[in-house]
Amino acid sequence: MAVNMIQILICDARAAELVLTPFNLRLKAEEVATVGLAITQAGIAKGPDDPILFRKGCFGVFGKRKDWDSPIYAGDRLELYSPLLIDPKTVRRKKANQSQDAKFQAAAAKRKARRL
Repeated sequence: MAVNMIQILICDARAAELVLTPFNLRLKAEEVATVGLAITQAGIAKGPDDPILFRKGCFGVFGKRKDWDSPIYAGDRLELYSPLLIDPKTVRRKKANQSQDAKFQAAAAKRKARRL
């Protein structure tokens, strides 16, 4: 039985410091290289239902989110993402409210200046 090897990079950004590790993915004959296969062979997770991968989009290839069954090729960089610390929607909403408040304050200051 022939064993093929492809070399990929695993970039782990889940910890405080970024870790970039070369990894040789071993493929049996007629086996397709997938993101899930690379993650299981690297010992990061045991399967797609592993609690380590509890959220969707926690891994990708070259900055693009991929599914468990997505193909991976030689020279690809498999990235493991950390969870978001702040919800982007909340930040945008807060910023919009602050700019709206600033507009109201500026209009009130203009009205007050006209009266003087």
